[in-house]
Amino acid sequence: MSSPVSNKIALFIDGANLYATAKTLGFDIDYKRLLKEFQSRGTLLRAFYYTAIIEDQEYSSIRPLIDWLDYNGYTVVTKATKEFIDASGRRKVKGNMDIELAVDAMELAEHIDQMILFSGDGDFRSLVEAVQRRGVRVTVISTIASQPPMIADELRRQADVFTDLVELQSKLGRDPSERPAPREPREPRHHSPQFLQRATTMAPRGADDEFDE
Repeated sequence: MSSPVSNKIALFIDGANLYATAKTLGFDIDYKRLLKEFQSRGTLLRAFYYTAIIEDQEYSSIRPLIDWLDYNGYTVVTKATKEFIDASGRRKVKGNMDIELAVDAMELAEHIDQMILFSGDGDFRSLVEAVQRRGVRVTVISTIASQPPMIADELRRQADVFTDLVELQSKLGRDPSERPAPREPREPRHHSPQFLQRATTMAPRGADDEFDE
């Protein structure tokens, strides 16, 4: 059994889902602040960020964000995906990161006390249940403040704790007037704030569709 002092935490962020949830609530996530918030809650072992990238697209608007996360404490897991047009003419992205996230969570379950899942995808209900059976407490972060809610009812019921993202806005939100300070960027210093702003304000194409089965 773990003592409160050694609360080992792992974050699992469904990138497209979190982006869409924050966008629905009208704010941008400040990933530096997000990391700090959960580091203050215990021993943060891992912060995974999952996203699919359109492989035949020369420049992906999410690429600067991925690069920044990679260099600033996150474990980024990406998968090449394909863009296609469905029968109704809507642009869709086929690229689901559920399996990758589930495998990592199951592998890490014996080493952590708490799992924080940033997603509202109901497909994760059985994963949450399996992780709980291994003695891990699971917090799910999404929102019911939108219409319809961004979180599936069965996932919300399964979680030990449900936290509405809107309640974390003051801790995780990025001030639109704030220019993020550069942190040892590979590029010249004056480029860093610009690419950080661009990364967090531009949507990955198809983000809204990625988990909309």
